[in-house]
Amino acid sequence: MVLMAKLVCHSHLLLLIIVFLSVHPSSQRQQHTQSQTLLKIQQLLNYPSALTSFSHRSNTTDFCKIEPTPSLTLSCYEGNITQLHIIGNNGFPPLPRDFSADYFFATLVGLRSLKVLSLVSLGLWGPMPASIGHLSSLEILNVSTNYLSGTVPLQLSYLRNLQTLILDHNKFTGQVPAWLSSLPVLAVLSLKNNMLNGSLPYSLASLQTLRVLCLSSNFLSGDVPDLRNLTNLQVFDLEDNYFGPHFPSMPSKLVTLVLRKNKFRSGIQTALGSCYQLQKLDISLNGFVGPFLSSWLLLPSIKYLDIAGNKLTGFLFKNMTCNSELAFVNLSSNLLSGDMPACLKKDSKSRVVLYSGNCLADEDQKQHPSYLCHNEALAVQIPPPSEEKHRRTYGKQVVASSAVGGIVGAIAVVGLAFMAAKKFYSEQNTKTPQTRLIADRVSAVNTAKLLSDAKYISDTMKLGASLPAYRTFALEELQEATHNFDDSTLLGEGSHGQIYRGKLPDGTFVAIRGLKMRKRQSPQVYTHLLEQISKLRHSHLVSALGHCLECHPDDSGVSRIFLIFEFVPNGTLRGCISGPPGQKLTWPQRIIAAIGVAKGIQFLHTGIVPGVKSNNLRIKNVLLDHDLHVKISSYNLPLLAESRGTMGTTVSYPAPKGSIQARASHECKNDVYDIGVILLEIILGRPIMFQNEVGVLKDLLQVSLTTDDTGRRSIVDPAVHKECSNESLKTMMEICVRCLSKEPTDRPSVDDILWNLQFAAQVQDSVREDYLSHQGSPVSSSHQV
Repeated sequence: MVLMAKLVCHSHLLLLIIVFLSVHPSSQRQQHTQSQTLLKIQQLLNYPSALTSFSHRSNTTDFCKIEPTPSLTLSCYEGNITQLHIIGNNGFPPLPRDFSADYFFATLVGLRSLKVLSLVSLGLWGPMPASIGHLSSLEILNVSTNYLSGTVPLQLSYLRNLQTLILDHNKFTGQVPAWLSSLPVLAVLSLKNNMLNGSLPYSLASLQTLRVLCLSSNFLSGDVPDLRNLTNLQVFDLEDNYFGPHFPSMPSKLVTLVLRKNKFRSGIQTALGSCYQLQKLDISLNGFVGPFLSSWLLLPSIKYLDIAGNKLTGFLFKNMTCNSELAFVNLSSNLLSGDMPACLKKDSKSRVVLYSGNCLADEDQKQHPSYLCHNEALAVQIPPPSEEKHRRTYGKQVVASSAVGGIVGAIAVVGLAFMAAKKFYSEQNTKTPQTRLIADRVSAVNTAKLLSDAKYISDTMKLGASLPAYRTFALEELQEATHNFDDSTLLGEGSHGQIYRGKLPDGTFVAIRGLKMRKRQSPQVYTHLLEQISKLRHSHLVSALGHCLECHPDDSGVSRIFLIFEFVPNGTLRGCISGPPGQKLTWPQRIIAAIGVAKGIQFLHTGIVPGVKSNNLRIKNVLLDHDLHVKISSYNLPLLAESRGTMGTTVSYPAPKGSIQARASHECKNDVYDIGVILLEIILGRPIMFQNEVGVLKDLLQVSLTTDDTGRRSIVDPAVHKECSNESLKTMMEICVRCLSKEPTDRPSVDDILWNLQFAAQVQDSVREDYLSHQGSPVSSSHQV
């Protein structure tokens, strides 16, 4: 028994010795390898000094006891190095002359348990070696502020545990790699301040673990992929690139969004409503056009808002509300008018608010004259292409962008562009001057038919007589007018091309739109459209003055068309209705403006054949010239959309069952509804911003019509409610309510609207005459349309 006990005891001891001999030498070898790796790193970098003192120690495990310094931090777990941070001083001291990045990164592979590696500001240069892919345990890699170059190495995709990749401030080139999506747990990706180019790979949208994406200060371009599936993304920084023109589709949990200094132009108005966690929004130094939305000031978590250096328009009001947590707001260098919101001026010591370079009624920071914002706003607020469906409900907002001054509208422009070609084609063959009148090419028979079919064509010719004759322009004329299409003359950019402001030799300012044709057609294709555009001559429309087109030298097909329009410089009807008190139109002037709008629509319906209907009319697309004479700047021609590559396709609208006449009548009633909304704003004297307001305010008018005169005046714009006569006000309200009927068949005709508006003007004028006669003053009428 005793002998057996001794044998068991000895066997246990032998087992322990075997285990010790099999494990301890391996552990010693591992520690020795790590020690040798650290010593080699010090030799290769000649830095940091903390590793120099370590090299003189006899105990190789002492590396885990090295105290952290600003240049070196080591962390160990069970005797293995898991973190290595080496921080230089902008490449000082300089690397040895014989430094080899390949050898250096191959040496790092000796640290097999390394999870965190930071090699910052050491002056590392050359391509990142492929050996980086052997650090299979790596979770965080930061090699920022060096001179590493070439493409981002594919071998990084081997690091399946990588959670953070920071390559900032290097010289990496090429595109953002598509293989980044193969890193299953990547949460932070930062490639700032490199020389990356091209567009972003769509595969980024599958990185659902991503929380931070920083790509600022590169040469990246194009539209940003749809990233709405990145539900964990909180920081997104694209500053100082060439992205655009469309605002990116973003996830709703963003905390920081920086798009500063890119080429974004459109889409922001509907992009931020669900970003309830957004604290920082910077879209400055882009080309955004359209209205500034007050809801941006009310985002639930917003603290930093910078929209400076865009072309955002709109009126601000003192009674606007804003998030009390806002610490920084920069509205500078836009096209904003009105008054600074009082909420932004409160607690000014704890909040920075910048707003210079607008047209605000505030002298604390330098502002431009109000007319500048009106003029420029016309230039940048380009109406979108014809909608697939004309919205009688006005969508979510009635704030449609105003058209470029002197531009008929994006859809009209597209359709009208194609009228230019036959003239050009003939001139190319006959070598006749390109400035001959297009009227020479119009069929006499067709003209006679137009004169007989169009009820108001003779009046139209008289009203448009002050315009210069429609003609073709030479390309050289347009180049001279725009200083060879210099960026300083660029007014805006729509979905079909750029719009420039030009100055002709006689001093006339014009708006010039260039359209690139996706499908080249023979100039002969556009003969009919050329005839139509030459007939758009009316005093209440922004009229086309001419065209110019380029033909491709290889096949003589039209490759680019330029359309030239009037330039209307005195702001929008909305600006003169809802603007500062001193700039508001009087009640008689408002009636006359409404008559002008109705006459413009009447001409579009009847002045040319076929008529132009469903024009998506908005008050911000009604412009005023120097004499406060209204001109509709955006209307629709459902013609060819050749610039979109859909030759022969027309814009479709919802139509009732029945005949073609029934469809035409329905489309006319779309415009009647739009006139009703404009009348509503004229009466109330404030912008109508949302769809649900239209119905509510229409009901308010309807109720007021059943009350006495005092009740009616209580809802009218205070600026004019004392000067409007009882009869003119009631007439305006009645026709407005009828225009806003839900059923198109219940809405009045444009002729009916015009008759009522003219009656309102007459009864208002008679009141004025009575007043002046009692005062003993001579009567002079200023209400001629």
